[in-house]
Amino acid sequence: MRPPSPRHPTTVATSRRLRHDATDAERVLWRALRHDALGVRFRRQHPIGPYFADFACVEARLIVEVDGGQHGPDRDEVRDAAITAAGWHVVRYWNNDVTQNLAGVLADLQQVMAERVGRGFPPPKGFPPPKGFPPP
Repeated sequence: MRPPSPRHPTTVATSRRLRHDATDAERVLWRALRHDALGVRFRRQHPIGPYFADFACVEARLIVEVDGGQHGPDRDEVRDAAITAAGWHVVRYWNNDVTQNLAGVLADLQQVMAERVGRGFPPPKGFPPPKGFPPP
């Protein structure tokens, strides 16, 4: 059976519920990614087949997952394989990485996006460079 389309009322309702029930780490990362802060647009709880990506950048075909205790390696492996087969690249960060080292996570995302899209990205708005990175 095919999953509902991205505009199906059930899919829209699920995306809204997931956005409303976001973890603290997802909220922190969304504040940093919204309004094209990294030079590209991200979507929250974007449907891809039967799955919902925490964050998706359509331009870079990049999925960003923020993981906590609710994720398991077996479940993530199956999910990542399906999403990768659909042409997306998946990167994962632990909740504590997002909350304790947001600048480092954003710097890593910039590097991944530059590799995926083939162009540089401006430094994140309002964030100092992470330790070990030169200032912009």
